[in-house]
Amino acid sequence: MQKRLAFGTLLLLTSTLVSPAALAQTAPAPAATTPPPAAAPSAQSAGDPVATPAADQAGDPEQQVEVSAPGMDTSQGADIVVVGRNIPNVIRSTPQIVSVLSGADIARTGEGDIAGALAHVAGLSVVGGGFVYVRGLGDRYSSSMLNGSPLPSPEPLRRSVPLDIFPTTIVGSALVQKTYSVNYPGEFGGGVINLTTKAIPKKDFISLGGSIAADTVTTSELGYTYAGGRSDWTGYDDGTRTVPDFIKNAPGGTGIIPSDQVAKLTNARTTLLQRNNSLPANFSGEISGGKVIDLGSDRIGVIASASASNTFRTRLTQQQDSVSPDGTLRNDYNTLLTDNRIVANALLGLGYEFGPNTIRATGVYIHDTLKQGRGSTAIVYNNSSGRRFQQNTNWFERQLIEGQAVGEFKVTDALHLDVRGAYANSKRNAPYERQFDYLCSNVTTTGLPIQTTQQNGIGGARCDGAYQATRRFSPFASIIFSELDEDLYSAQGDLTYKLDLGRPVTLSTGYYYSGTDRTSTRLQFNYQTADGGGTAPAYPWNLLRPDYLVGADSIAANNLQLQFGTPLGAYAYDAKLNIHAGYGQVEAELLDGVRGTVGVRYETADERVTPIGTATTRLNNDYFLPALTLTWNFRNNMQLRASGSKTISRPQFRELAPQQFRDPESDRLFFGNPLLRDSELYNYEGRFEWFFARDQRFTLGGFYKLIKNPVEQVGFYTGADDRLQTGFTNLPKAKLYGAEVELQKYFPLDFLDSTFFTTRRALFIANYTYSKSKITADSSCVPNVLNQTLGGCGAGFGPANLQFRNGAPLTGQSEHLVNVQVGLEDKASLSQITLLFNYASDRVTNRGPSNLSGTGFQPDIIEKPGIRLDLVARQGFKVAGGQWELKAEARNLTGTRYQEGQTFSNGNQVFVNRYRLGRILSLGLSTTF
Repeated sequence: MQKRLAFGTLLLLTSTLVSPAALAQTAPAPAATTPPPAAAPSAQSAGDPVATPAADQAGDPEQQVEVSAPGMDTSQGADIVVVGRNIPNVIRSTPQIVSVLSGADIARTGEGDIAGALAHVAGLSVVGGGFVYVRGLGDRYSSSMLNGSPLPSPEPLRRSVPLDIFPTTIVGSALVQKTYSVNYPGEFGGGVINLTTKAIPKKDFISLGGSIAADTVTTSELGYTYAGGRSDWTGYDDGTRTVPDFIKNAPGGTGIIPSDQVAKLTNARTTLLQRNNSLPANFSGEISGGKVIDLGSDRIGVIASASASNTFRTRLTQQQDSVSPDGTLRNDYNTLLTDNRIVANALLGLGYEFGPNTIRATGVYIHDTLKQGRGSTAIVYNNSSGRRFQQNTNWFERQLIEGQAVGEFKVTDALHLDVRGAYANSKRNAPYERQFDYLCSNVTTTGLPIQTTQQNGIGGARCDGAYQATRRFSPFASIIFSELDEDLYSAQGDLTYKLDLGRPVTLSTGYYYSGTDRTSTRLQFNYQTADGGGTAPAYPWNLLRPDYLVGADSIAANNLQLQFGTPLGAYAYDAKLNIHAGYGQVEAELLDGVRGTVGVRYETADERVTPIGTATTRLNNDYFLPALTLTWNFRNNMQLRASGSKTISRPQFRELAPQQFRDPESDRLFFGNPLLRDSELYNYEGRFEWFFARDQRFTLGGFYKLIKNPVEQVGFYTGADDRLQTGFTNLPKAKLYGAEVELQKYFPLDFLDSTFFTTRRALFIANYTYSKSKITADSSCVPNVLNQTLGGCGAGFGPANLQFRNGAPLTGQSEHLVNVQVGLEDKASLSQITLLFNYASDRVTNRGPSNLSGTGFQPDIIEKPGIRLDLVARQGFKVAGGQWELKAEARNLTGTRYQEGQTFSNGNQVFVNRYRLGRILSLGLSTTF
């Protein structure tokens, strides 16, 4: 079993950069009745990577966080709203409901990636692997953009990008828009997250930072690893996992890979699972720099940054399942997974400002690799009195490259032109996914068994004889090669014209195009004997550990071969999505302080998924998508907003393709369904906003969404030995409603009789979101995940009430979300300490087995995120001509356990995934020159 951490205070370093302007300011701030906040918006730039209280105080209050979004002009807010002078410009410039995180807001959270920072925004939650959910709606209802251009996802099962691959050091701001406006793409359900990279720095700079890290469950503890290639620690394969041509060409031949070719595969280095009793500490490092050149009144700037991190995470998880209506266990596995994640990022930005115009070019490179070792022992196993042992070795390599150009032009005082174009490529490469299945045997051998009569290290299960590769399983061993490649081209032009009619009126129009092309292959091969004697080799060869079992010598002795085991149509598919859209919008001051925005977007899309050898699935639809927003700015610091809109959500490529996929985060299998169709959403929202002091606010709002034909997950079993698997179907409809409240307040402390508190203030930020969702599952015919024809429905369709329980919540939706930040910070220099509290109530992660078998529904699989408590402290100081920042962190102080499972009516509990989450202690150091 795992030993205790020998040095419990080993520190995880995450680096943030210090603002030169902040540390140069040493004098106390002037007295004020309401002091300016520590995180007041400023014109954030790469030369001032972390906005600090002193830097903000010295700046212009009307300066804004830099935001690059389609058709958005942050300068127009002062022209349109003639009453709300205390309302921040980013809020004034858009009639929609938005939340904005500046660089300072991001830095205060101490998070190393943007997904973690967004988890503290009202209504947002982060679900496995960095996917951001807006108001409990799944990632299919959220979209991600970079400088206003869409981002493709490197994950086969996801529509949106896992935002934990974006380090906070390259993001200047993050804007979350929760109400729809027609300048954005029509796939808008919960919201859009627009990341703006840093552009032209204020001054020349060079910044450096480094890190070292540990968590109490992983660092210096037991984990499973395997050799792989010699350069694995960099996240790049050195050629060890190169896929031979005979593997790539197998689908076009007989499907049999003979033993002489099998011997040419990389075997021992990708098969032998090894114990590591002292996993290493985590580390990261970064470097960035910027240069600005003044050409008279014009400015040219360049910024570049690069960072890398190497982290380990171990999960000792209990995985159970049941097919019984009373929750009697069918299988009970103890599984140890060790993830070694290596991430490399690079950013290059060029900017040119001439007069009121800006041109920027940005290139982003992200390479994210997960090397995983997995061993799983069935303590209870339904198909044998012996225990089953399953081991996996995986390599998942993801890459995202995006290049884009943006031009924001003020042609005249009244006419503005905004153009942008981008190309992005995402890849996912997973060669040599290996799995071996063994049973405990009482056979005694003196050969080369895995081990005999010993604990397996994952839960204490014992084997009284040896592990044997058994014919009970088909296959007893397999190897998978999968690859995804996607290109995304996008272009948009937005034109706004301000009319002089006595009251401000702005006309906007624009055109949008995006073209996506994806190729995905998944080649699964099963080991078998070539003499027809069965799927597994005979005794004593079946007692060999994996590297000997499939190694060159053993193959010669046992005549093992590979059989291509993926059905036609399921091993590869091509997919395309072409979207053309145009919109028109009018924004006007109807009365003093009353602002209205009305627009409509026409969007047509042609989506095609073509599995190899089977028919193409095509969704060719067009929509008119209207949006209306009214804003009543009835006092200089208060306003009411109301909005209504129609949006859509298309099935993802992966959901339409009949290809199997294992999610490494949930350790669960997924299958697509070519019968899915588009979803339509009707969105309504109201909100009260009170900006009672600079960057201090109180907001209260409510929302309601009606979703027609929402895509939802369905759980099912395909065989006695299979674990729960997941498919997709449409529901007749669903609804989501709820409310949000948020408060941000600063408290001056200069009344205390201490020089320490003269320039310090207390910070309190809190938000709470209540949301409720219900699905409708009646006798309406919907796609059937098992491709059955039921209840008088057409081929492949069946009644919704056979797959879902009427009134169940949507997948991923938490009824309660709470975020609280309490802090103490200095107004005159960089000195902050912040306590962060986060709570998410129970949410459905996957449907329990449906009633398709006629034996009744099982309970849904419920995740219990629980509470999380973090502490972040930052201190700036000046040494050797450089500005330095020291940061200490303590994460997950409560040691909250991850848990998802089923609770049956008789009180029985089945834990689908349950494991400890470690506490993380950290210390970081960075400098800027």
